[in-house]
Amino acid sequence: MTARKLIIAIDGPAGAGKSTVARHLATRFGLLNLETGAMYRAFARKAIEQGVNPDDAEALTALASSTAIELEPTSAGNRVLLDGQDVTATLRDKEVTQAASRVSVHPPIRNWMVSLQRAMGQHGGVVMEGRDIGTVVFPDADLKFFLDASPEARSHRRYLETPQAATHAALHEELRKRDERDRNRAESPLRPAPDAIVIDSTEMTLDEMLRAIEETVAARV
Repeated sequence: MTARKLIIAIDGPAGAGKSTVARHLATRFGLLNLETGAMYRAFARKAIEQGVNPDDAEALTALASSTAIELEPTSAGNRVLLDGQDVTATLRDKEVTQAASRVSVHPPIRNWMVSLQRAMGQHGGVVMEGRDIGTVVFPDADLKFFLDASPEARSHRRYLETPQAATHAALHEELRKRDERDRNRAESPLRPAPDAIVIDSTEMTLDEMLRAIEETVAARV
């Protein structure tokens, strides 16, 4: 199997390093990085702009019917297009991130997103990260990783990335709530696929985690 046809699925809770690992693997092995989290954030941004409650499944489903989301790869990373407009720079806003976690629990929205994600990755040559890639979106992926770490470690890393955004305690509470929503939602709850390689990076450095995952992928390629 060539790297162009390889499908790598990366799942895990918020703050586990999925995006960092996906970007690294995409660059190292010449794969397209499909960011499912960015897609949910783009849709959440539109819901906020349109005044749609992130907890209103019926209104969100109606909104999705007139929404187009695309990922456009560039040398600096993906551009996220929402109805043709580049919204990449706005997707890490706190309000958008929190709303994305809420819109993602609704089965109609997840089903819609899964169809988009499968279409994007159907020809292979991709690394896709999210919450249910190995279990739902691409259950037949060639390699599946489930990244995890203790809530304390994940919130600490987030705090180091953006210390001005919130206190460590606030970030820890935010991650706890997101974990609860992700793990307990009715549709596609967060869990490792039976054949996933589980990596707990609580006691690992970023370089150690990247090296372990890269070696596994290199052996397969």
